[in-house]
Amino acid sequence: MITILPIGAHVERRLTRWQLRKKFAKQCILFIHNPKHPSLHVELMEPHNLGIYSFRIDRKYRAVFIFRETDYAIEILTVTLHYQ
Repeated sequence: MITILPIGAHVERRLTRWQLRKKFAKQCILFIHNPKHPSLHVELMEPHNLGIYSFRIDRKYRAVFIFRETDYAIEILTVTLHYQ
C-alpha cells in the first residue's frame, strides 16, 4: 500500500488559505486505496523525465507530488492552481 509522507508547512498554509483541508484529505484517502481512481486525474507533468506528478483536489486545485520507490510513498511538494 502507498503511504503519503507528512506535508510541509507551506502546503498546510495553502490548504488552510484556500479552504481545501477536507477535499485534500478525501483525495488522499482515495489515492492511498486506488492511485488510478478516475476522480484523481493523476497526470505526469512536463518534463516527463523529472517524474513529477499531480492529482486533482477539485476542479481548480491540484496536489503536486513525487513517487519515492524506495519506501513506496509519495511526497506532496505543493498545492497549486490547475495549470500554473
